[in-house]
Amino acid sequence: MFGKKFQRKYALTDQGVKNVKHGALWTVIVNLVVMGGMGILYLMTERYMDTLTNGTKLPNALLYIGLVLAFLILSVLTHLKQYQATYGLVYGEVKNTRIRLAERLRKLPLGYFGKRDLADLTETVMGDVNRLEHVWSHCLGYLYGSYISTAIIAVALFAYNWKLAIACLWGVPVAFLLLFGSRKLADRHARITKAAGIAVSDGIQETLENVREIRATNQEDRFLQSLNGKIDRHEATMVKGELSTGIFVNAASVIMRLGVATTILAGTGMILSGQIDFMLLFLFLLVITRVYAPFDQALALIAEMFLSQVSADRITEIYEAKTSEGADRFAPKGHDIVFRNVDFAYDEHQVLNGVSFTAKEGEVTALVGPSGSGKSTCARLAARLWDIDRGSIEVGGVNIASVDPEVLLTDYSMVFQDVVLFDDTVMENIRLGKHGAGDEEVLAAAKAANCDEFVEKMPNGYATQIGENGAKLSGGERQRISIARALLKNAPIVLLDEATASLDVENETKVQGALSRLLQGKTVLVIAHRMRTVEAADKIVVLKDGQVAEEGSPKELLARKDGLFRHMAELQTGGAAWSI
Repeated sequence: MFGKKFQRKYALTDQGVKNVKHGALWTVIVNLVVMGGMGILYLMTERYMDTLTNGTKLPNALLYIGLVLAFLILSVLTHLKQYQATYGLVYGEVKNTRIRLAERLRKLPLGYFGKRDLADLTETVMGDVNRLEHVWSHCLGYLYGSYISTAIIAVALFAYNWKLAIACLWGVPVAFLLLFGSRKLADRHARITKAAGIAVSDGIQETLENVREIRATNQEDRFLQSLNGKIDRHEATMVKGELSTGIFVNAASVIMRLGVATTILAGTGMILSGQIDFMLLFLFLLVITRVYAPFDQALALIAEMFLSQVSADRITEIYEAKTSEGADRFAPKGHDIVFRNVDFAYDEHQVLNGVSFTAKEGEVTALVGPSGSGKSTCARLAARLWDIDRGSIEVGGVNIASVDPEVLLTDYSMVFQDVVLFDDTVMENIRLGKHGAGDEEVLAAAKAANCDEFVEKMPNGYATQIGENGAKLSGGERQRISIARALLKNAPIVLLDEATASLDVENETKVQGALSRLLQGKTVLVIAHRMRTVEAADKIVVLKDGQVAEEGSPKELLARKDGLFRHMAELQTGGAAWSI
């Protein structure tokens, strides 16, 4: 019942499965204890009826008072244990699930995140886990416990009288068959509703992220109308899904309740024919009140479990996504970066075809070429932010595919076009480059990246909060903080993707000077569009259509009259736009 298939179906951890078993056990105990209360009521009624009909003496009232008190105490204790088992333990499971998801996401290659947008992943970590939290706490233990306790009670009823047992219980399997028969319809509505909900989250996130552009282009009405349309569609799909599910749930509940009528009809006929007495029918009617009570809620719970299957599938998809793994030790002989016949594609879009080149330690290797030629892709592949499709990439003779990415990245410092900053102080954003770095180290890196100039103008200097993703900073200021991080880390390999693109000429000169001093002896892979940056490189690799078109020193490439690099250099120096 609680095997690996069950665990995967509801996205449970091993501890979560144990929690469900624990909850089911205490639900069985609670249901049987409550049924015991019905037994006490039956015994009291039977004794009273015997006194009325046969004139026997009433039994000692203290006996029944004691039984009732014992029942109340036992009921309270077992309900408390059930609450702890079905609710208390689940909150720890929710915490563990979110941590497990975070750990899994941390190990996934960046290619995975290119297929899932932020709103979708946020909905999985928050919304889907919240939905499953209710299933784990309110549904699974309660439902499976009800199955087991009802099976035990059914055996007892059949032992008393199989005809009345059938009249009493026939509606239960029929009701559940009806509900399970509607599962495909419920699954389809659940997926449609989830997709509509994600579309709403995407729309809200897109509007908030681009609010300046929306206002600048006077597109407020269009975006709001689009967002309203998405919200209306989500509401309509929710109403339609809940209505269709509700119809089946209510129909199943009515069918199950017909068992009361059939029990009365069958019992009355059997009394008239002399097969049973009134007290046996009374016993079955008492039992019915408890047999149906758990399943009244269970029918609604099963419908919720059907809807939660989409959430469980989305979480399981993250668990089963292929991670980037490898050895936890990285001991290269030097830090030359060697590409050997590397192929790479984003889904079905081929980006690199048989790319081979070497970026030597102690040298600056620049990647240039037309837009879309694969320059930034090479930089990311060199750090194993994605895994290649074919060929190999080696660092110091070690294939990076064999090294755990987190271990590998201890030897890398990176500055990319898209700078990511946190809503923290300038100091802490720079300190991110080296955990535990002292203030003096941070300030030295900041000064080398020419951060002093703008930080001195801030109200609290390096203790100034910079807003979400550096909202209070200009593009050039954000990029200098990113450069300061890389300088602070002081790793043997440095990847610079348009590292000075947002700097003016004066600041670029200062940062280039700092880079030239601090990057000596390191393996540096640079992507830049300014000629002055390229001219400072020891080696240039020119990419075109995902292949190496030419490579050599700047002087060698400029000497080639029909070379691609010379053509691009002439375009830039001639005043035309140079896109690489």
